[in-house]
Amino acid sequence: MPRPSTPDTEAAFGEELSGVRPELSVPYAAALPGARAAVLTRLWRALAYEPLPWIAGRSGGTGDRDGEGLTVRLWDGRRLHGPRPDPYATDGYVGEVRLDGKPYERPERLVDALGVPHGAAFSAELGNSVASLALSWADRVTGLPGVSAASWEWEQRIVDGHPYHPNCRSRPGFSVAEQFAYGPEHRASVRLGLVAADDALVTGEWPKWLRDGERVLIPVHPWQAAHVLDTEVQEGFPARPLMSLRTLAVPDGPHVKTALSSRLTSSVRDISVYSVRTAEAVSAFMEGLTARLDAPLHITRTLGAASAGVADLAAVVRESPDEYAGEGESCVPVAALPLTRLPEKAAWLAEFTRLVLEVGLRLLELGVALEAHGQNLLVVLDGAGAPVRLVYRDLADIRVSPARLARHGVCARGLSGRIVTDDETALRRKLFGSLVGGTLGATAGSAAALREALETVAPGLPRTTDLSALLSEPLPTKALTLMRLSPNTPGDQWTLLPQPLGGPHPW
Repeated sequence: MPRPSTPDTEAAFGEELSGVRPELSVPYAAALPGARAAVLTRLWRALAYEPLPWIAGRSGGTGDRDGEGLTVRLWDGRRLHGPRPDPYATDGYVGEVRLDGKPYERPERLVDALGVPHGAAFSAELGNSVASLALSWADRVTGLPGVSAASWEWEQRIVDGHPYHPNCRSRPGFSVAEQFAYGPEHRASVRLGLVAADDALVTGEWPKWLRDGERVLIPVHPWQAAHVLDTEVQEGFPARPLMSLRTLAVPDGPHVKTALSSRLTSSVRDISVYSVRTAEAVSAFMEGLTARLDAPLHITRTLGAASAGVADLAAVVRESPDEYAGEGESCVPVAALPLTRLPEKAAWLAEFTRLVLEVGLRLLELGVALEAHGQNLLVVLDGAGAPVRLVYRDLADIRVSPARLARHGVCARGLSGRIVTDDETALRRKLFGSLVGGTLGATAGSAAALREALETVAPGLPRTTDLSALLSEPLPTKALTLMRLSPNTPGDQWTLLPQPLGGPHPW
């Protein structure tokens, strides 16, 4: 039976907005229908392609008058019907989905009606995602950063969030006022706090400006200080929030990753003791490997990592990607590329596709799979907008294969834990799902554009078994909605999307 409807987050946001930023009340209301469709589109994509346990099957058409679209059959006999979704599309929103003939425009109400296990929490997050997205759209600015703008300026122009996750803008626990104060899309400048730790675990060179004598000063996000930490927090320094929200750019300095333990998309993020303990070794390993690779790729070095022994009180300091942009160049996060004025998009997309696949596949052949999605991967554009090299940041979720490395005479000494695996499937999932299903799919914006780019560049790529798998098999990608509806299943879960170049359909 359908559960009671979740609280109306849209109305709650609107009421708070009228007291915080009343001039945005009308733009917010006007943005709500589009935000509902944007989140519903992401949800419908998940219903069409993910292995959700309460779905019995999928088929084209319905047998009704239109005979078009996609029908999803539930185990209890009910049927969902909507447009046939393009798995790589980032526009062309779905306005409604029908459940046994009844139309649903609001994604959270559709999930309420489905009555699936763990759906109540997911439904609340969908409502939050819609309201937060409408808030972002209502407060967006026109115009783009200049040619040599800092990468954080590009990141603060990204208003849509994750291109394929229904929780693209979900920020439960954040009030409207806090979204304006901390959200990068609201052009925020955040003052980080500092917590002194006497016995902190430190790896790398912890900056002197984050020390008080022998004591380590750990930067903390003000939301964390207000809602999570029960300790004295000193006044710290200003920084610009990036699209991950918990990582911030220090003016003319490095980036600081804080332990902002709020559920933003699929999971609660923190900084584990394992990540701090291995940060220096992983950074040094990747710095040496990319030098050996001699490819147009730079890794932002981890300068230092510190933990007070708990996941809620830790931080990582790393280089700014802007260090790798030269005179007249821009370092742009891949997620911001749809905002740029790309010259001759089809030709540009082909050149970008060639660049990222050559680098990603060469590194995979050597033994490292990057999680090269639109947040972790940046591209350096020259003055004419051409892609010239890549910058990768945040090494916490890469995968390293000692066996592959050994075949090339490279030792994985000092690396341990979850990033180490020789599982071929795990390595390919990590790279293919992020680089093709994420970076290239979202930049292309449709299956047709992605197919054209791959057809253009594939003949010139080095022939490897990884390339053969990439171009001939269904594409693995994270089952983001399944993961969110499986709170007792740790780690990533996966689904298969249609091979961009054609081939068997997962239906």
